[in-house]
Amino acid sequence: MNKGRIKPSYRLQAGDLVRVPPIRLEEPKKVSPNEKILNNISESVLYEDKRFLILNKPRGLAVHGGSGLSFGLIEALRVLRPEAPFLELAHRLDRETSGCLLIAKKRSALRTVHELLRNNQIDKRYLALLKGEWTGGERNIEAPLRKNTLKSGERIVRVANDGKSALSRFRPLLVRAEASLVEVKLETGRTHQIRVHAAFAGHPIAGDEKYGDVQFNTAMKQYGLRRLFLHARSLQFEMPDDGQRINVQAPLSDELKTVLRNLDMRF
Repeated sequence: MNKGRIKPSYRLQAGDLVRVPPIRLEEPKKVSPNEKILNNISESVLYEDKRFLILNKPRGLAVHGGSGLSFGLIEALRVLRPEAPFLELAHRLDRETSGCLLIAKKRSALRTVHELLRNNQIDKRYLALLKGEWTGGERNIEAPLRKNTLKSGERIVRVANDGKSALSRFRPLLVRAEASLVEVKLETGRTHQIRVHAAFAGHPIAGDEKYGDVQFNTAMKQYGLRRLFLHARSLQFEMPDDGQRINVQAPLSDELKTVLRNLDMRF
């Protein structure tokens, strides 16, 4: 400070000359997803044009690196397509959620999608297997959500009056005494929204280790479920500049189909 060292307690004053010494940064580690992951991503393409790429994201793969992960789907996709000048996530899915994931191949396309999302002009629908018998037909769950961080550092979302507004539309498809298959349409895009709203409604999602029911999850393992039963089923939107209509559906994995068959749900 002013060509001399100062104590941390010093308070800056107008006219002070501050010098920050150079800091040596580690070289970023190279992303090295294995060949199996690259093949899975390559085979999961549902739709592609000059502006977008839509994948059927595999469960268990984070959409991006961080929080102890050296890479995610977007980093692996860039390795897979080194010639692509621009690849960015247009939205996100939880690590354990599978299904439609939209990637922008142009910065202009990314801006357009973000604008559509802000105006709720992208129709996003999910399939979820819920605990118990769903009653009352189609139902809106509108409950504000707030992010919290536990002492352990784990992030969790809870219903709270001072949270951000959130609306999910639940429509039952197949109902049994033990479990119900529903379609969920998101009207807002909050973190963990479907998972928290389902638990708030008294019907947590099968296989949800954060917001779910332990006994129900254990029971579902007998039917072959080894993951969160939440799948981004479809994406539908219209480009405002040329009217191009994009409507893409992601098929359920064989694992989830087997669970439904074992529950005697013909879907």
